[in-house]
Amino acid sequence: MLQKIRDHLHGAIGYTILGAIALVFVAWGAYGIVDVGIGRSAFAAKVNGEKIPLETARQAWLDQQAQVARAFGGEIPAERRAELQQSVLEGLIARTMIDARVHDLGYRVTDAQIREAIEHEPAFQVDGKYSATIAKARLAQVGLSVQAFEADLRTSLARQQLQRAIGVSEFVTKKELDRIVGLEDEQREVTWALLTAADFAPARIDEAAVRAYYDANTQQYMTTESVRLAWGELRLDQAAAQITVVDEDLRKLYAEHKDRYVEPERRRARHILVADEKTADDVLAKLKAGGDFAALAKQYSKDAVSAANGGDLGFATRATFVAPFADAVFGMKVGELRGPVKTQYGYHVIQLEAIEPGKTKTFEEARPDLEAQYRREQAADRFGDAEEQLQTRLELPGATIESLAKEFGLATGVVDNFERGAGGGVLGGSPALQDVVFSDAVLNQGRVGGPVALGEDRVVVVKVLEHRKPVARPLADVRDQVVATLKHQQGLDAARAAAQAALGRLQAGDAFAVALAGRRIEGPRYIGRTDPSAPAAVRTRVFATPRPQGKPIYEVVPTDDGAAVVAVLESRADPAPLSAEARQERVQNVVSRLGTADIAAYVAEARRKAKVTVNPSAFE
Repeated sequence: MLQKIRDHLHGAIGYTILGAIALVFVAWGAYGIVDVGIGRSAFAAKVNGEKIPLETARQAWLDQQAQVARAFGGEIPAERRAELQQSVLEGLIARTMIDARVHDLGYRVTDAQIREAIEHEPAFQVDGKYSATIAKARLAQVGLSVQAFEADLRTSLARQQLQRAIGVSEFVTKKELDRIVGLEDEQREVTWALLTAADFAPARIDEAAVRAYYDANTQQYMTTESVRLAWGELRLDQAAAQITVVDEDLRKLYAEHKDRYVEPERRRARHILVADEKTADDVLAKLKAGGDFAALAKQYSKDAVSAANGGDLGFATRATFVAPFADAVFGMKVGELRGPVKTQYGYHVIQLEAIEPGKTKTFEEARPDLEAQYRREQAADRFGDAEEQLQTRLELPGATIESLAKEFGLATGVVDNFERGAGGGVLGGSPALQDVVFSDAVLNQGRVGGPVALGEDRVVVVKVLEHRKPVARPLADVRDQVVATLKHQQGLDAARAAAQAALGRLQAGDAFAVALAGRRIEGPRYIGRTDPSAPAAVRTRVFATPRPQGKPIYEVVPTDDGAAVVAVLESRADPAPLSAEARQERVQNVVSRLGTADIAAYVAEARRKAKVTVNPSAFE
């Protein structure tokens, strides 16, 4: 939930220990005690008996789809979809499992910690200062109550406590650090030459070879299966537009939720925060002697944000402050000075500026909020009822898009080209919709399919008007692709053969410049393990090669676009000694990496021991 808020407000920022670690489960496979034979179920998975609801998993997948699709250039490959869905589900499994451990191990988050985290959340600040008004507005933007947000934040902070407890136990000795630095910063002297497929590709390809390759690989050049599709759409806003607001219902809603419209007493105070009691007494004495509060706040207060405003904290409720501070402020009279008041942050000198009594909004004052809530709830109920009725109607014979549109007031249209794996038109590329469109019942039996949710406020039904099966594209249309493929393959083979021939000459005693005459030679020079100037394949092979004994070691290294001929030379450059500052920074880096590995290992071991039941139809 917190992640969703941050995604909406200022981009994705990691907040728990589970983000990247959840992907470990996909890479290593789901292990432990796993049962997938659960048939149709109302939950996506069970973790040690605790259920993860289907809607939670599906919403998590919907939240991730757009971001993942962008990473793939706009569309998630069909072969990757199941893997990515499994990643999402494993993330939820990990979160559920870790939350249970956090609770069992006794990690707790205090109300004061919650308030501090909220006040330091950038999304809730204006010019670097917390604003309760902004916080409430931002939460409303994503449809969250303050209580729901605080509950999710409490869970997230408890996970962080576990993370710190695991990670803080790591350390590195001087000898270990020296060894790590020696390995990671080592450099080796290398000469290499790249022989690419483009350098050796033939100028032309024989027409017979083009035809032979095309005939042998026709499946690579098929058109995409597609349909012409009629659709009908039911939207939530249609239902909302039909709602008649009943005054009596609004008054009943107001009575049921009157506590929501209670605005507690707020007080405006100034404070000066100092480190010790003696300084607080001195400040208090100066104030009682006529000193200017704002000037003294700027001079003494450790709270830099309020000090810049003369110590002013603005209007706030009792719940905003830690208990000793709140007790003082809400026990004072306007104009009164009090102090020192000790809290976990230090010693405070406080002056009460004003009191804003608590009040309850009248029905008329609350009416706009009540009406909006009423419309949302009534529209959601009607939308859900209509969806159920539409589902029931589709189960009866004789349903057509036209009859359904008339009965349920559906908007209708046609998508001329809806492709398998991509979708199309106003319907987009929803995997669930594609599954329905290309199902046997819709594609081959001619039935109306759906309803399919395309979001929380939109469902569609569909009927295939025309089915276009995949067919081989004519050679004339794909000839350029075939020729390019053959040139690359032949160039790749020739480049690697030339690299092997050069290797033979080097091993027979020819100089590098002679054996690779006419090729661009790099080096000799020193490269590191992460040197971007050298191809990754070359770096990997160089640092996996034993140290030469008196003469160069020659290698042929295959690359994606050809091959590299490499000479690993005798000399090696050991890293220069680190400065004290650089050494400390390196220690922190190494300890952080080790701590992250410990956390991953902890989560993986917990997952291995967990009893997990997975619903194989969770995303259907």
